[in-house]
Amino acid sequence: MSEPTISFEQALAQVLAAARRVKGEDRVPLCEAAGRVLAAGLVSAIDVPPADNSAMDGYAVRCADVAAPGTMLTVAQRIAAGSVGHELAPGTAARIFTGAPIPPAADAVVMQEQCARDGDCVTIDHVPAPGEWIRRAGEDIRAGAEILPLGTRLTPQAIGMAAAVGVAELPVFRRLSVGLLSTGSELTPPGMPLLPGGIYNSNRAMLCALLEKAGCRVEDFGIVPDTLEATRRALRRAGALHDLVLTTGGVSVGEEDHVKPAVTAEGELSIWNIAVKPGKPLAFGKVGSADFIGMPGNPVSVFVSFSLLVRPFIRKCQGAAVVPPRALTLIAAFDWTKPATRREFLRGRMTDGGRAELFPNQSSGVLTSTVWGDGFVDVAAGQRIAAGDPVRFLPFAGLLD
Repeated sequence: MSEPTISFEQALAQVLAAARRVKGEDRVPLCEAAGRVLAAGLVSAIDVPPADNSAMDGYAVRCADVAAPGTMLTVAQRIAAGSVGHELAPGTAARIFTGAPIPPAADAVVMQEQCARDGDCVTIDHVPAPGEWIRRAGEDIRAGAEILPLGTRLTPQAIGMAAAVGVAELPVFRRLSVGLLSTGSELTPPGMPLLPGGIYNSNRAMLCALLEKAGCRVEDFGIVPDTLEATRRALRRAGALHDLVLTTGGVSVGEEDHVKPAVTAEGELSIWNIAVKPGKPLAFGKVGSADFIGMPGNPVSVFVSFSLLVRPFIRKCQGAAVVPPRALTLIAAFDWTKPATRREFLRGRMTDGGRAELFPNQSSGVLTSTVWGDGFVDVAAGQRIAAGDPVRFLPFAGLLD
């Protein structure tokens, strides 16, 4: 009897519904916060900028003193960034530099290109409007405003905002702990001699990189031999130590595929087959108290499964907001005349002209397609595509950020 399949949407909904946020928090300095997830909303204690300041190098003036081009004023003070001037007297101007505070009584800045300096005097060749070239206090951030909400994944820009309000360290959720297992007696670690019948284990290095980029703490349990006892033993050990156990290979139903019976013996399975290509056999469940995800062994299937299902699960477990991937509508530069009964994620890339082209070989073992491409063409089950048709394109950048 064949295994029942569920749709990709059903699988993603089940996976996300089962995701539970990690317990525990850290406080980290800003320079170590990239990629972490904020455990509390950040409220600014100050205005940014803290005072009205000049947006240009030029001269701070009173608009009432400059009624017409060619007005000459006395330069009474010089204000550089980091210094503070005094009140601007009528008939005078202040030489001012970008970022310097606007002196009291001044209500505009005239950029230096519109002025002519002669000793202690300056001729203003432009009639300014009140507020011209002045950055107002708090125009970026107001004191008391929440600038980064709970669950923000900290990008360099977000870290810059925290620094801008004077925060030196941030509360972040603990990193998700992942135990990584590779199954398959044919697998050989890179750097070792390749024996007859063997292949190098590309999934292990790729997943370590993907998990690190996702902000996880990873322990690599290496290659597990193709026996039920060895698979059960490795799963027990990883499940006792980690939040998530992630495996590759052994999830089909062949005589040498032991993941399903091993997980069933050591925990439970709630998902097995998904109606997607590549990546149909994907196991989701529990091993002990740890969550478990078992992916196929083909490297493209691993990449697809991780990008579309595992990564959103990890984001939710880490306390980050999970949003649908950004999809683009592109024009197909290809014909797809062999629709499958499952939803397909074809490796493609966007041309300079904004069209979608496909890698010639869409086999789940051709990892080259993921390096050549920069996104997936999302094809519904049974869909045919002719060159010129609109297609849904999912950039890798939006799936793995």
